[in-house]
Amino acid sequence: MAKAKTTYYCQNCGAQHSKWMGQCSRCGEWNTVVEEVVSAPSKSGWKAHTSSKPGSSKVTAVTDFKPEQTQRTSTADDELNRVLGGGLVAGSVVLIGGEPGIGKSTLMLQTALRFKQRCLYVSGEESEQQVQLRAQRIGIENEDCYLLTATHTQEIFKQIELNEPQVLVVDSIQTLHSQLLDSAPGSVSQIRQCAAELIQFAKETQTPIFLIGHITKDGQLAGPKILEHMVDTVLQFEGDRHHVYRLLRAHKNRFGSTHEIGIYEMFGEGLRSVTNPSEILISKRDSELSGNAVAATLEGIRPMLLEVQALCSTAVYGTPQRSTTGYDVRRLNMLLAVLEKRCGFRLGQKDVFLNITGGIRVDDPAIDLAVVAAILSSNEDIALSPKICFAAEVGLSGELRPVSRAEQRISEAEKLGFDEIVISSHTKTATGKFGLKVIRCGKIEEVFQHLFG
Repeated sequence: MAKAKTTYYCQNCGAQHSKWMGQCSRCGEWNTVVEEVVSAPSKSGWKAHTSSKPGSSKVTAVTDFKPEQTQRTSTADDELNRVLGGGLVAGSVVLIGGEPGIGKSTLMLQTALRFKQRCLYVSGEESEQQVQLRAQRIGIENEDCYLLTATHTQEIFKQIELNEPQVLVVDSIQTLHSQLLDSAPGSVSQIRQCAAELIQFAKETQTPIFLIGHITKDGQLAGPKILEHMVDTVLQFEGDRHHVYRLLRAHKNRFGSTHEIGIYEMFGEGLRSVTNPSEILISKRDSELSGNAVAATLEGIRPMLLEVQALCSTAVYGTPQRSTTGYDVRRLNMLLAVLEKRCGFRLGQKDVFLNITGGIRVDDPAIDLAVVAAILSSNEDIALSPKICFAAEVGLSGELRPVSRAEQRISEAEKLGFDEIVISSHTKTATGKFGLKVIRCGKIEEVFQHLFG
């Protein structure tokens, strides 16, 4: 097979080089020189094979479409369906990344085994025996799920033509190798070329594809940034390997919202969907302890209650420590400054440690009041009632600001048996009748007076 003619270009300034070099000789940037295809062979792409002919495309009106063509396919996984926006769209390419050992392969194999359609699982990292052992551990039998261990894209497409799968899973994109390029698997040019061939196949045959991707030490998807622009959906599978909970987030989704999350629990038999995360994120304590508060947060359209733990102690060294887990440390410093300046609480010489239980990371500003309540509870060494929760944003002047969808947060707290919820007095939407007491406060001083008298 004839090889493609390639050369090397700098991604920063566009300078052309005859060979690869670590530093561009024109702009001086490091690690920006990549291999590019100058002239590909006459037959290339997913089908040396492609049936497309010049001039075969035609122009259609935007309004000229059939609704049944946009129907989604269920993955038999409620959490994955929620993150994808309701299901899998025909011809879509989904890229899922995560740290090593977090459970990406387990999630995708579990999803492939649950499909009601013919599915092909392509493994470039593990042997057939290893994948079969994982499938036996998961305990799901599906005769329409097929396994292929290959890394050459041309060989994969030959098997696709023979088996005609309706769903394709590739583990992983960094292991694939196209014969059109001489570079090693995992290089920038190989990842881009293999992804382009797979995307072309998906769009022409309307076959949805899942791509598993590695991440760098900085937490970014390995390979060129253009890879994230090429695919339709980018999912991040995250969590702490020392915890049993895993989160699936959408960083990009052309067919749905990016605010939804899926929550899983890791077991020896695979991943289990968590339908009610509030119950598992709130610890069941026999005795009341100071520094614990419950926040009513919102992830997408899903209300969720979680526990915030804070610890305040006298600073042993000159500079007080500020440490957080699952929360932005800069946001914590801002709240401490508000408590010090606006409310008169002396926390400047205190070490403050904050933890969001369950290994969850939260960006919802409605958690601010729960963080403040947990800090004040630890500082006063007075335990809060386990039947009270909080949902309000704290402003720079110490005022409580309203949050969105207050009714959903209150209803979730009522469903879990809470007696009181503290919200902002400026929240005008929460006017319905609820089975718990709604406490409205305008400033942090009012909350402190209500909690500690």
